[in-house]
Amino acid sequence: MNPPAFIPPVVKSSGGHSTSQPVHASGQAMPPPQSEILRITFFAGMAEAVGRRHLDMQWAGGSVEQLRAMLAAECPAIGPLLARSAVALAGIYASDKTAVPAGSDVAIIPPVSGG
Repeated sequence: MNPPAFIPPVVKSSGGHSTSQPVHASGQAMPPPQSEILRITFFAGMAEAVGRRHLDMQWAGGSVEQLRAMLAAECPAIGPLLARSAVALAGIYASDKTAVPAGSDVAIIPPVSGG
């Protein structure tokens, strides 16, 4: 099954200028995309250190390394643990040079010890 088609109609503004607005094939206006939101999930001790399991933050895109730096600046207490933690994008482990597109689902997985 194909996803619904999106048709950008030409709409006249009150000043007579033409603008383009995303519209679903049914003709209903679509809400603006929220691709700037990055959904971050913290696990184990990292979730405890941050004080929550999920964080939604504005993100224009960048690398895993840049994301680590931004998170460390937002939550300095997690800096040392964050440096040793794995990062996964959509369930796949990523290196520090991997691009993190806006709108990604990110998991921060701290080191695990056990016996």
